[in-house]
Amino acid sequence: MTFLDFEKPIEELYKQIEKTNEIAEKTKVDMSSTVKELEHKIIELKKKIYSELSPWQRVQLSRHPERPYTLYYIEQICESFIELHGDRNVKDDKAMVGGMGLIDGQSVIIVGQQKGSNTKQRQYRNFGMPNPEGYRKALRLMKIAERFNKPVITFIDTPGAYPGLEAEERGQGEAIARNLFEMAKLKVPIICIIIGEGASGGALGIGIGDKVLMLENTWYSVISPESCSSILWRSWDFKEKAAEQLKLTADDMRSFNLVDGIIKEPLGGAHANPSEMAAIIKKEIKKYLTELKEQSAEERVKKRIAKFDAMGEVNENN
Repeated sequence: MTFLDFEKPIEELYKQIEKTNEIAEKTKVDMSSTVKELEHKIIELKKKIYSELSPWQRVQLSRHPERPYTLYYIEQICESFIELHGDRNVKDDKAMVGGMGLIDGQSVIIVGQQKGSNTKQRQYRNFGMPNPEGYRKALRLMKIAERFNKPVITFIDTPGAYPGLEAEERGQGEAIARNLFEMAKLKVPIICIIIGEGASGGALGIGIGDKVLMLENTWYSVISPESCSSILWRSWDFKEKAAEQLKLTADDMRSFNLVDGIIKEPLGGAHANPSEMAAIIKKEIKKYLTELKEQSAEERVKKRIAKFDAMGEVNENN
């Protein structure tokens, strides 16, 4: 179990439980009451700590190394899943995964960024940073969904689109812009869920939907706190201040009407109970799919475009 800096008091209590269990095993003395007391203290301490998280601490949680990624949720949510590969132009981008899934008998197309759970996997998945062909693969799958009238589910978790020279040469900006244009008028229901990091155009490239949802401990912004800090203060040392000023948390996004809802995470974050988190996400997906399928395609598209058109409107009193 990995503990973040602000979780050190919780870590100390877990260490006390380990020592208590070791003493009980050596001495054969029943210390279950002590363990239960410590477990109760952990729950109470978690409630206190996680109710007072700063924006930067939520950013840290969104990047927790044990946090579940797209393929985990797909595996947990779908009875079956067939992954589809390639953009039919350049190659198969491993940072973007997608395919056809079955959720309680409902066929859907699922697309999402995939990070890696260890160093080798992170390199294989390019740390969750898609190239242009990743976004073109995503769009190809969405067009398949439209052709066969299947809803689209996207899982967003990326530090940004890959910024390499070769990505720009192959049209990174155009690929993302094309996705924005096409997703805005896609005739099938689209549900977008930010499960970790939602950085810049890399996130927005699969983020245009009828319902855009954020998990409780995620962030969504045009730039990361570190990059913002390096631009404004010429140093990463002000990343905490940048995180606060960027207003990037789920609560901030909801207050600005930039997302449609916040999905509550288990106590301690999604990584504390991944299976419970997956069950919660599945429930939310089914709820919104039922709601969206009651609308006609024309109505959905009209509402989707109007929602994004209204973002950033400012009323000035002369």
